[in-house]
Amino acid sequence: MTSLPLGADGIVARSAVPLSGYTTLRLGGPAARFVAARSAEDVAAAVRAADGRGEPVLVLGGGSNLVVADEGFDGTVVHVANRGSKIDSLGDGRVALTVEAGEDWDAVVCRTVEAGLGGLECLSGIPGSVGATPVQNVGAYGIEIAQLLISVDLLDRAAGEIRTLGAEELGLGYRTSVLKGTERAVVLRVRFELADGGMSAPIRYTELARVLGVRQGRRVPVERARQAVLELRRGKGMVLDPADNDTWSVGSFFTNPIVLKRDLGGVLSRIAARLGADVPVPQYPAGVGASKLSAAWLIERAGFARGYPAADGRVALSGKHTLALTNRGTATTEDLLSLASEVRDGVRVAFGVDLHPEPVLVGCTL
Repeated sequence: MTSLPLGADGIVARSAVPLSGYTTLRLGGPAARFVAARSAEDVAAAVRAADGRGEPVLVLGGGSNLVVADEGFDGTVVHVANRGSKIDSLGDGRVALTVEAGEDWDAVVCRTVEAGLGGLECLSGIPGSVGATPVQNVGAYGIEIAQLLISVDLLDRAAGEIRTLGAEELGLGYRTSVLKGTERAVVLRVRFELADGGMSAPIRYTELARVLGVRQGRRVPVERARQAVLELRRGKGMVLDPADNDTWSVGSFFTNPIVLKRDLGGVLSRIAARLGADVPVPQYPAGVGASKLSAAWLIERAGFARGYPAADGRVALSGKHTLALTNRGTATTEDLLSLASEVRDGVRVAFGVDLHPEPVLVGCTL
C-alpha cells in the first residue's frame, strides 16, 4: 500500500487498500485508489475530482451492506468519514436531529436514547453508517427510516452541486429509495424528526412486544426498548462481534419477497404440496394486490437450516438466523456468492419464489 501524491482536490489518496478491512463480511479485494473524507466538503471534493478524471467511484460508509468482488475495485473508493450532529427544537415536544453521513449508526441511536429522544430505538444494533440509512430505507422491529426522515443533504453528481431533498422526494419503499442502485448522488448528512420525553415510538412488532411484555401500540421507556431490541438481535447474530463468525455478514442477505396476488395462489399450492395443507404460511400486507412472505421461513422450508454450510465450510448460513450468510474466517467473495446462489435456486425450485439480494454487489453478480 502506498500514498499517492496530493491531488488537485487537496486530499491524499492511498493505493492498493484491501477493502476486506472496511466491510462487515471481511471480504473484498483492493481499491486502486482510496480516499478517507473526514468532512462533507471533503466527500464532495473527492467525488467531484474522481468524476472529473473519469474514474469509477465507490462511496463507502460502514461496509455493512456491501459485497465486494475478490478482484477489488478498479477506481476511487471514497470512505465517508465525516462526523458530527446537532439537535434543533421543532416545538410541541419534537426535535430535528441532523447527523453527518459518516457517523456510526448505532452510536447515534445510543446517544438519542441517552438524551431521552424517541423514534430510533427499535433500529438499535444495526451496523453501518448514517448515510446509508435513507438509501436502504433501513427498518427493523416495526420502524423504518421513512417514518422518521425529514430530509437529506446530498451531492448531485451530474450537476456537481449540493442539494437538500425532502423525504417525500426520495421514493422510500421497502428497503429501497430512488438513491439505491444508482450513482447519481452521494448522501452527506441526514435529518430525522424525533420525540422528546423519554418514551419510545409505539411498539408495533409482535416479537418485540412479547419480549417487552406489552400490547402492540404501547410505548415504553426508550432505554428499555433499545435493550430489548439488542437482546433480540444478539440472539440472531445481528450485532457485530469480532469473535463471533455468525456476525461476519451483511445481516439479512435476501429481502422478504413481495408476491403479487395473481401469483400467490400458485406459491401457496407449492408450499402445501411440499409441507402439507395445514402448515400456516407467514404473510403480511405489502400494498394493494401484493403480499410479503418471510424469506427466512422459505429458506428453512426449502431445506437450508441454520448453520447450513457450503461444501468446503468456508461460508455458511448463520447458526442463529438463516437470512445471514457468513464468512467463517477464510472465505472469499466467490465462496459467499456460490452459497447465495445455492439458497436462491433452492427456494425457487421448491416454491417458485425469487429471492433478491439486499446488499449492494460491487464488481460481482449473483
